Amino acid sequence: MMNKWLAAAILAVSFLVMAPMAHGQEKGAVREGFSAETLSGKKILLFRPSVWVGEQSTGGLAEPNADWTAQAREFLNAELARRQIEFSNELIIEPDLVGEDAKLFSEHRALFNSVASSVVNYQFFAGNRLPTRKNKAFDWTLGEGTKAIAERTGAQYGLFVRTEDQYGSFGRKMFQVLAIGLVGAGVSSGKHVGYAGLVDLHTGNLVWLNADEQMGGDVRTEEGMQKRVGQLLEDFPGFKPVATAAK
Repeated sequence: MMNKWLAAAILAVSFLVMAPMAHGQEKGAVREGFSAETLSGKKILLFRPSVWVGEQSTGGLAEPNADWTAQAREFLNAELARRQIEFSNELIIEPDLVGEDAKLFSEHRALFNSVASSVVNYQFFAGNRLPTRKNKAFDWTLGEGTKAIAERTGAQYGLFVRTEDQYGSFGRKMFQVLAIGLVGAGVSSGKHVGYAGLVDLHTGNLVWLNADEQMGGDVRTEEGMQKRVGQLLEDFPGFKPVATAAK
């Protein structure tokens, strides 16, 4: 008798055959009128990066791994600190806060993640582009609540960074093999998302975004994180790398 795992996998593969194909994706955008010259001499606040690392189950569900996440966060903070000299602007780190101030910063980190995801889903993916985004105007915003952050820090701009990584479990990798063998269909194993965005804190406008849902670099290693940060900061206005990221 066929075991339950195999039966479930075959059922999943049958749905896979009917799944729509992914559309081509853009990976970056700059708000009209913004440039490296606009940014020149302005202070940038680096928000505490959002880091999540886990495992992808056989069925594709994300399961968090606290040890991987802690390790990736340590590598990311170290790499961002190492590369501060490559910015042509003064870069300040989000301070340790409590109470309402901590809540304000936390809410805007979450808001950036939400807005960046919307940009990727509804503007960067051509097949999902909203009618209002068909002209490809890049005019997203976090709202005027960012003014309070500018007042507290003295920064004109805020730099947000988010990484989310799911590494395929043994069951997920076996499912890949089964899908190819049964129907010749490709199934992804793992998920590697990275967003880096710059926000004008005086207006709340998102002025630059680099977003990729197929990023490289194993964030659980120092070398892999060097590659990831290099990809995240690619094409950042005025950014001048002095060291090559790991290949």
